Amino acid sequence: MCRHLAYLGPPVTLRELLFDPPYSLLRQSWAPRDMRGGGTINADGFGVGWYPGDGDPVRYRRAQPIWSDPTIAQLAAVTSAGAVLAAVRSATVGMAVLDSAAAPFAEGRWLFSHNGVVRGWPDSMVPLAATLPVRDLLTLDASTDSALLWALVRHRLRAGIKPARAVAETVTAVAAAAPGSRLNLLLTDGRTVVGSVAGHALSIRGTPASVLLASEPHDDDPGWQAVPDGQLVEATATGVRVRALAEV
Repeated sequence: MCRHLAYLGPPVTLRELLFDPPYSLLRQSWAPRDMRGGGTINADGFGVGWYPGDGDPVRYRRAQPIWSDPTIAQLAAVTSAGAVLAAVRSATVGMAVLDSAAAPFAEGRWLFSHNGVVRGWPDSMVPLAATLPVRDLLTLDASTDSALLWALVRHRLRAGIKPARAVAETVTAVAAAAPGSRLNLLLTDGRTVVGSVAGHALSIRGTPASVLLASEPHDDDPGWQAVPDGQLVEATATGVRVRALAEV
């Protein structure tokens, strides 16, 4: 399991998203409230990606617990952005713990994160992995289920498939190949966010000018709304659409 979030709206400091809330990602790294049997802490790395203007995103990823890296705390205090994707990681037993295994994964303007686990890894994914170009398999960020999920989504994006459908098709295919998998994905280009809810929790808090999607609410604001399982979220800073994965 992991914990992740995506934010779109007026610029805020990374500190306001990652550190300041009472149930922030920092706290979720050592005291998550809803892991659903997927571990007890998220200490196997972390990452944050943000968009400094109209260009491609910048990332900071480490294989250590977020609480043990003083650099991210200093960076977060002075870095503001209007689009952010961040995650803390709980590695599945046997999977690599490396900087490159931590979300967000990236290409061009895209940032991607996975909260969950692929059951039967790696054998269950052999047929789907075989649909990818060999070069994509040879250049995975890490030998992990999340990195392969990113490769499957990215392959669809490169083929011109719209982001919502790319995520929905990937979740559907992996769920069929590996029943019981938890496949909460977040994908953003800094303007929109697509999130799937399949086997784990996702909540949304929106305002007239911003939206925050998170594995679990980071405060007790009554504006948080839980997204039902089997749904796909498409969000901008000013609007949210939720529909069944099967309808995308």
